[in-house]
Amino acid sequence: MAGEHHQACSERGSGSVLAVALVAAVLLLTGLALPLNAALTTRQLTANAADAAALAAADTASGLVPGSPCTNAARAARLNGADLGECSVDGVEVRVTASRTVLGVVVTMAARAGPPQNEGSG
Repeated sequence: MAGEHHQACSERGSGSVLAVALVAAVLLLTGLALPLNAALTTRQLTANAADAAALAAADTASGLVPGSPCTNAARAARLNGADLGECSVDGVEVRVTASRTVLGVVVTMAARAGPPQNEGSG
């Protein structure tokens, strides 16, 4: 019986150590997941800004909206929290890039708007 009492005393507090280790592991995983989530969210937001900029420029290039296509594209990108990079207009087809910065890394996405592209002679 004395051996059982000694063993119970030596294991006393081991649950607390396990709980602290578990909390530390959860905090570590959360710390790793938050920047990844921020990067993925920023990527999607930048893609949305590029799409909006391309559509605004295409509407302007087609004559539906007054103004300069690239000026309207820059405005649309800015309203969506991004900066317009490249903007090229070929008739009513527009290609743009938009960028945002997350955690010191620049995320750039491209978009195209205009009539459907020909896929070949079918």
